[in-house]
Amino acid sequence: MIEAVADVVVVVFVCTAAWWDFNTHRIPNTITVAGLAAALILRAPFGVDAVVQGLAGLGIALVVSVMLYALRAIGGGDVKLLAGVGAFLGSTEIVGALGLIAVLGAAFALLSMVRKGVLPLLIFNTLDLAKSWRSLGQRGQLRKLESAGALTIPYAVPIALGTLTWWFGRGVRL
Repeated sequence: MIEAVADVVVVVFVCTAAWWDFNTHRIPNTITVAGLAAALILRAPFGVDAVVQGLAGLGIALVVSVMLYALRAIGGGDVKLLAGVGAFLGSTEIVGALGLIAVLGAAFALLSMVRKGVLPLLIFNTLDLAKSWRSLGQRGQLRKLESAGALTIPYAVPIALGTLTWWFGRGVRL
């Protein structure tokens, strides 16, 4: 029964965040905090080990997403959303899911920029991001998501698609 509830909650969590991000380019803390809390609460009946797995998944997702945030590749709402996803998936599943989310995010960004007719700008910004990675953010113009010329996508959309694909495709259980 708890697993069926978890299926519904994870769908509602990531789809609500994706819808909100798509329409407003923001993910409210109420969504991310509620999703994170729900993940840990749903793990609790399975024991301490299940909660620890959720916390470890949260930690892994948080470390990866904070690094991307520091490089200005994703926003703060995406960081919190990924932490919640990590709590749902746990440490055994989050790494693979993050890989899938990255691939879907790249494809989504590419399609979005082609649709907007700004593919050359995407290439320039990607090269700029690579320079920032290479110098650990110490070299070049400090670019933020709010900067002029910054290309943004509602990254919660590929996060939701990747999470749900991983959750249901792999048959993830808490």
